[in-house]
Amino acid sequence: MTRIPFIGRKDSLAALKRLRRKKIASMVVVRGRRRIGKSRLVEEFAKGQHFYVFSGLPPTEKTNAQSQKDEFARQLGHQLGIPSLRGSDWGDLFTILANYVKEKKTIILLDEISWMGSLDPTFLGKLKIAWDMHFSKNAGLILVLCGSVSSWIEKNIISSTGFFGRISQKIILDELSLSECNLLLEAIGFHGSAIEKFMLLSITGGVPWYLELINPGISAAENIKHLCFEKDGVLFDEFRQIFHDRFGRRNETYQRIVRILVDGPKDYKELSKALNYASGGPLSEYLNELVLSGYVEKDFNWSIKSGRESRSFQYRLGDNYLRFFLKYIQPNYNKIIKGHFIKKPMSGLSGWDSIMGFQFENHVLRNRKYILEKLDISPSDVVYDNPFFQRKTKKQLGCQIDYLIQTKFRTLYLCEIKFSKSPITSTVMNEVQEKMNRLKISKGFSCLPVLIHVNGCNEVIEKSDFFVQIIDFKEYLHSMDLALMN
Repeated sequence: MTRIPFIGRKDSLAALKRLRRKKIASMVVVRGRRRIGKSRLVEEFAKGQHFYVFSGLPPTEKTNAQSQKDEFARQLGHQLGIPSLRGSDWGDLFTILANYVKEKKTIILLDEISWMGSLDPTFLGKLKIAWDMHFSKNAGLILVLCGSVSSWIEKNIISSTGFFGRISQKIILDELSLSECNLLLEAIGFHGSAIEKFMLLSITGGVPWYLELINPGISAAENIKHLCFEKDGVLFDEFRQIFHDRFGRRNETYQRIVRILVDGPKDYKELSKALNYASGGPLSEYLNELVLSGYVEKDFNWSIKSGRESRSFQYRLGDNYLRFFLKYIQPNYNKIIKGHFIKKPMSGLSGWDSIMGFQFENHVLRNRKYILEKLDISPSDVVYDNPFFQRKTKKQLGCQIDYLIQTKFRTLYLCEIKFSKSPITSTVMNEVQEKMNRLKISKGFSCLPVLIHVNGCNEVIEKSDFFVQIIDFKEYLHSMDLALMN
């Protein structure tokens, strides 16, 4: 069976390839959420080279420090073709590996390193000693430390004095861009319409592994049904795997946070109140972990007058699969197990258009470069751009703006993001005008409304000249399809 080609990650690959030109050993840290393609990136980089992969065991109730060490020893013995090394010390295991690859141009991947070493307080110390005394002596060696528990890696490796000055490259993998998602869908043979592609992306986001699950021979709706609404569907129980493997014993608290965010952004005080948590302490830690993991986005506000980032911010659920699961799969969990959704059409799901709006907004915000290109704005001219929220006070009304761009020319682009299966009606102009009326801006600023959509708008909007620009993301996919054909 032909493997799906590697898509995207050009900057990350280029950064890794630059290390080959160095005449000293390199240590690399690769972080990113579950299923984002960390291991695949390193595999792509290591093609045609001596390459050794060691992976930590997924956490279970029976997994302990010794079982992790024994599994590493088993993998080491198997790859080096030597007798079992069970019972060996971490220091001995690392030394055996270092001596085996001595003076060879080699790439070593320690995958899911947080699983591998978090239960053993001696693990990182002995890895550091092995690096200093053995691995670093091989000028052709690249050691990659890879994991999905970003907070553990941040605290114990990147910010650790033990590894200070030893890390040559840090890479954080995010979701694929919209153009890369389209390329991947085309690579697996899915040639559906732009609306169908956006339907799939409303579930998968830009997570490569999810996209690779798509069956090109059936429609988007049927794919969603098979993946999410059948008891054997791969994404039916993915939520539990995410929180169990990623957050361990504290997964219930993390689940409570994402459930609160499923219907829209919240600031810290609102989350604290909803969770009945005191400000500071563990709540800040939990939120930072979700942000580092890529499941939640932290959107900072700014002062339009000064252009400076403010202390106020909101948390937004940035993962499309989590929102879809919480809105549609979890409430119908028992019904799905009983097979009640086998013949139920996706259009029958309550609130589908509303949820698709949130999901589409995530894609727009992850593909801001395209918006700037369509508006002919150079990134160097942007003072700040983000979702914007204005609190209600005695002197001003409150408002929430999907995406606001402020340029150094004192121009504000107020972007309204709408997803609809049918053309958008003229009521959107009244909604945007109300936001413009509420938004408090200083003298000398201009505010220009922009509409971002995916399936057309009615003739009244197009002829009104109300919006300075109407951006159809369907055209973005269509233009990429034409590029692929040519």
